[in-house]
Amino acid sequence: MFIRIIEFSIKNKAIIGFLVFVLIGFGIYSIQNIPVDAVPDITNNQVQVVTSSPSLSPQEVEKFITFPLETSFANIKDVQEIRSISRYGLSVITIVFEERVPILNARQRINEQIQMASGDIPQGLGTPEMLPITTGLGEVYQYTLEVDSAYKNEYSPTKLRTIHDWIVKRQLAGISGIVEISSFGGFIKQYEISIDPDALKNLDLTIEDVREALQKNNQNTGSGYIMKGTNAYYIRAEGLLSSLNEIENVVVAQKEGNPVLVKHIADVKFGKSPRFGAMTQNGEGEAVGGITLMLRGANSSEVVKNVKKRVEKVQERLPEGVKIEPYLDRAALVKKTTGTLKTNLIEGGLIVIFILILLLGSYRSGIIEKED
Repeated sequence: MFIRIIEFSIKNKAIIGFLVFVLIGFGIYSIQNIPVDAVPDITNNQVQVVTSSPSLSPQEVEKFITFPLETSFANIKDVQEIRSISRYGLSVITIVFEERVPILNARQRINEQIQMASGDIPQGLGTPEMLPITTGLGEVYQYTLEVDSAYKNEYSPTKLRTIHDWIVKRQLAGISGIVEISSFGGFIKQYEISIDPDALKNLDLTIEDVREALQKNNQNTGSGYIMKGTNAYYIRAEGLLSSLNEIENVVVAQKEGNPVLVKHIADVKFGKSPRFGAMTQNGEGEAVGGITLMLRGANSSEVVKNVKKRVEKVQERLPEGVKIEPYLDRAALVKKTTGTLKTNLIEGGLIVIFILILLLGSYRSGIIEKED
């Protein structure tokens, strides 16, 4: 059989040459489209469910959240393993499925059980949520918001975090292959109302009265419309609070015919959300940044390329003096890894050819032996 193949190849050089070029073209196409990464992703087929409940101790998290959810997940088909961690204010449950189960089907089954188990979790203790479809190797592009030295005094950590959450993060959304952009560092801006307990007591009010007053005065109201000739005029009342002054002038109650405003019983100011950590860079103090999380199984090189294109557009919309500076780029790591592999293969092949030529005394024999 092999003799016939060799004879056919010798007699039909044009056909063999054409097939060789076809194989070369197919190889080039495969190299350009096959997902290449620096390290293999060995993460198993898993779904993680996280529940945040800041008011509970680890024992209470386990009792009221983790245990009911784990019991519900135990009834799901094709589950290999269920493990959990209950910490202060946090429950993390990992459900490992058989490799043959599609990840979207697995998440659908988990979601159905979450809906069923939600009735067993006391109200107000947290809502279970599934983490994005990514793995530990999904952090393909990490960056910080750098401030030019001439603008250092204009951007506080709170302002940089606001820029990231409302400009950068929103405009990076929707990139092919990216499932989540996580924010790190800085402070989350809040409108803070510091109530004076003595003022509340003197006016016979409660914190619930203040909460209800703010809730009722912070909404838009829509009604019908008025027809006038060929025009229709829609009736709408705008009541959303948009400044500290508007919050201060919200009426909480009426006492002896006089309105009690929020500013009479509280100090209204900009505040910061409590945090459990910080982000620093190069020992120069706090920094603000983000991490793009890649969809599981996506081509990291292609995803990073898409992220870089979007970053260039986002950069044009950032305030003056602020720029996006990457500090981890998976594409660079992949390029270095494949470059090292290519160098090693080429150098190894040349060494083998050189040794064969040296031993055989013929460069043609050495090359042929190398190809074999």
